[in-house]
Amino acid sequence: MSRIKSRDTKPELRLRRALWALGLRYRLGASVVGRHGCPRHGVMPKNNRDFWRKKIGGNVERDRRVNDLLRAAGWGVLRFWEHDVDSDLQNVLSAVAAAVPPK
Repeated sequence: MSRIKSRDTKPELRLRRALWALGLRYRLGASVVGRHGCPRHGVMPKNNRDFWRKKIGGNVERDRRVNDLLRAAGWGVLRFWEHDVDSDLQNVLSAVAAAVPPK
């Protein structure tokens, strides 16, 4: 698990470069938590299934709570999966651009 990258992945860098090219600026390293197994591509590990079912279920619930807290604080929440960036970058960029208030 320690070798699994959680930041600066290829899809993340691709998205960041594309947002920058559109003139959209952002912060890195903000302390926003929450990630869980992809409902489309997630595969339950064969070993220690009970542990992983509980862990991934907890992550999903945490993501919901984090979304609610962020929205209550006035933030808009957009979540994209790696496959969204890889297969439909333009749609992801359009969604982000539409969520950013004009200057």
